[in-house]
Amino acid sequence: MKTVIESQAKVILHLDMNSFFASVEQAHDPSLKGIAMAVAGNPKARKGILVTCSYEARSFGIYTTMTVGEAKRLCPDLIIVPPDFEKYRIASSAVFDLLRTFTDLVEPVSIDEAYIDITAIGGLTNAVNIALAMQQRLLQELDLPCSIGIAPNKFLAKTASDMKKPMGITILRKREIESILWPLPVIEMHGIGKSTEKKMNELGLYTIGDLAKTDEITIKSSFGKHGIRLHERANGIDHRFVDPEAAEERKSFGSSTTLPVDETDLDECLKVLKWLASKVAARLDTKQLAGTVVMIQIRTADWRNHSRSRTVLNPLYKEQDIYKEAADLFTRHWDGEPIRLLGITVSNVVMMNELHEQLSIYNFEKHAKEETMDTLLSQLEQKFGPGTVKRGMK
Repeated sequence: MKTVIESQAKVILHLDMNSFFASVEQAHDPSLKGIAMAVAGNPKARKGILVTCSYEARSFGIYTTMTVGEAKRLCPDLIIVPPDFEKYRIASSAVFDLLRTFTDLVEPVSIDEAYIDITAIGGLTNAVNIALAMQQRLLQELDLPCSIGIAPNKFLAKTASDMKKPMGITILRKREIESILWPLPVIEMHGIGKSTEKKMNELGLYTIGDLAKTDEITIKSSFGKHGIRLHERANGIDHRFVDPEAAEERKSFGSSTTLPVDETDLDECLKVLKWLASKVAARLDTKQLAGTVVMIQIRTADWRNHSRSRTVLNPLYKEQDIYKEAADLFTRHWDGEPIRLLGITVSNVVMMNELHEQLSIYNFEKHAKEETMDTLLSQLEQKFGPGTVKRGMK
């Protein structure tokens, strides 16, 4: 049975670990503390991409998605270490376990962030002291820094946690929205990406205040239900509660099919998996969800069932990404036996509007290429005018 605080005077914390991967590496190797260091997917390659970097490195102008070569030019003494995602997952579990010693109302939403409802253990009167105690214990017991936002709802708490890093504690009240949030560009708002920003700009909505003051009919006609949620949050409204069982309760989304013949041809099997990936992606899209666990099901001609799964750091929702993981699992584990049934399931799902992506060995090159393309398009538009150059579509 869920524990839900019914009081209207909510006090929600959003805890966000600072430079999490880099901080975990520094905790494991104290010689990395206080220096410019970064985690990179391929530390030996000049074109390797930085997954994250320490705040000391950031003072040189170094940032995530920069290549190793570029970073080294800014800081020749920069120390590069390879990523160790198993180490980061262990550290993440320890963080959430520590938070649960304060209250059971802890909802992890990514590897390095969580919402905590402290309404029943002190409320606003004691909020700063509770946040400070959490922050200090994480630093003293796990050697990991964090920033914490304090607010009456999830959206404002998440916004507040970004306001002061590293090791910040920030309170954001509803009455401060107009002066603090409304002047910011819409892209600064959680839940708005580049494509949504572009559509909003086309409607004349450039700031969060513009979005907040626009009528709901206009927003809904252009962005649907997601637009209504964004409009509410721009006005400081967010009715979501902290659900400690959310991760365990989230459903799996899968699809399977019995093949017309017992199949032994790899290409034919991969065609089926691609079709199944499209069906799973469509179901995820309908619910606006993404998942971190991909599992394939194989039933052989003699009715023996086999399953193989993989956990990825960043939630998947696109057909091509789901297919890539499923196809790789299949080609690695299929021994050539005739196949009667194939299936794909994506589980451990999160809401798309809560999606928080950590760069990983699976996607840092993609991020670098996207950033380079965005920069090039921006430069061309400055020279030839807005809208004169567009991305190609397959």
